[in-house]
Amino acid sequence: MDALIYHNPACGTSRNTLALVRHAGIEPTIIEYLQHPPSRERLMELIAGAGLSVRDAIRQKGTPYLERGLDDPTHSDDALLDAMLAEPILINRPFVQTPKGIRLCRPSELVLDLLPPVTRPFAKEDGEVVIDDAGRRVC
Repeated sequence: MDALIYHNPACGTSRNTLALVRHAGIEPTIIEYLQHPPSRERLMELIAGAGLSVRDAIRQKGTPYLERGLDDPTHSDDALLDAMLAEPILINRPFVQTPKGIRLCRPSELVLDLLPPVTRPFAKEDGEVVIDDAGRRVC
């Protein structure tokens, strides 16, 4: 199965998502989106494919979101997209795409919906169990 992840290696959720993809036996195409941001068209495709609004796809924590006044509800989708493209740290992550669809994988275990069945145990970096010893999804 092909998989693509828009990844930030400094983000624990992104690292856990990538680890789950690899745990499923898939080596994805990794795009470090801070260095290689998506085009406007691709960003819109990711957001729509994940079933999100543009506002839902903006990262607030650890970004200039408030400083730029992006919490103002009168900002249009176009204005929000412009901000995300100008400062890619505003793009929430990780977005993952497989033949099964596109998801913003927050929390990271949402990626399991896009992968073939994973039955081997898996725990996140912090020890939180996602798949137990019996191969059952815990969360």
